[in-house]
Amino acid sequence: MAELAAVSVRTLHHYDEIGLVQPSARTGAGYRAYSAGDVERLREVLAFRRLGFGLREIADLVDDPATDAVARLYRLRGLLVEQRDRTAVMVAAIDKELGERAMGIRTTPEDQLKAFGAQLYEAIGSAYPATRRTEPRIAARIWEALGDARTVLNVGAGTGSYEPPDREVTAVEPSAVMRAQRPAGAAPCVAASAERLPFADQSFDAAMAVSTVHHWPDPIAGLRELRRVARRVVVFTYDASTTGWLQRFWLTRDYLPEFADLLAGWPSLADMTRAIGGRAEPVLIPWDCADGFFEAHWRRPEAYLDEHVRRAVSVWTRVGPEAEQRAVNMLRADLASGRWAERNRDLVALDAAELGLRLIVA
Repeated sequence: MAELAAVSVRTLHHYDEIGLVQPSARTGAGYRAYSAGDVERLREVLAFRRLGFGLREIADLVDDPATDAVARLYRLRGLLVEQRDRTAVMVAAIDKELGERAMGIRTTPEDQLKAFGAQLYEAIGSAYPATRRTEPRIAARIWEALGDARTVLNVGAGTGSYEPPDREVTAVEPSAVMRAQRPAGAAPCVAASAERLPFADQSFDAAMAVSTVHHWPDPIAGLRELRRVARRVVVFTYDASTTGWLQRFWLTRDYLPEFADLLAGWPSLADMTRAIGGRAEPVLIPWDCADGFFEAHWRRPEAYLDEHVRRAVSVWTRVGPEAEQRAVNMLRADLASGRWAERNRDLVALDAAELGLRLIVA
């Protein structure tokens, strides 16, 4: 077992002694014998350990009665994806600095430290005000779904888009960059994560989460938290579980297949709906959508050539600079040659498109 797990025998003995991973049996000679369930628990412990968690924190995580093995795998995957995204941002910063040094430009000490302190939103958040605004037609759907709720918790609130102006709103946002960009007079904002909301059960009439669930380390745990703190839940998210979902949007179909990797292991729409006990409704994207999220420019392909548009969408940072540049170059060439227009000629007649966005209401 020690050899397979790449840990010392002493480590396994220690885990046994503190009750973290206790083998189910002992052989006649006194050796510890691990069952399949023991191995699964050890795998979780080692994964959390390698992510930097302390042993006491790990014990709380793997013994959490509110989660099962699948939920913990989602949590692990989310944490690893978050770590990967941070690493990608750091690699991009190093590549940029190497390029500048090759030209004789020295990066300032401040920029060097910012690069290594960057979270995903710290990398993309400053571009949000320019291109990420409330789309009134989508906002109307969200606000209607809130019903008669007077107190609303907005989780993953960002800069405050889609917060209803006629209700008492409390915002939750983990990113300092995003919190700093909330406008004067915006709802009070708490620094916290969706998976650990610092509120008592049923504290709010409704909880909402708009275009944020895909950033949560553990989406299912976060959705369950929304259900815990509010009597009504409204979630605006994306369905990546329908057969052929990657083909819905020409950008992912023809230019950025790496998008599929970002959602590998992503909870299905049924899983998310089940987590809050709700129903899912499709949300069409108007051709002139004001909110510049990933799919917003489906009838305005030239927008994806704009660096400012891309920087306000996490997808581009997460796929990495090589995939991004390849996609942009291919799209630019197809727009110039008329190939894009020929492939997508049916889109011109549409005022709105169904590209997988969903409103889950419970």
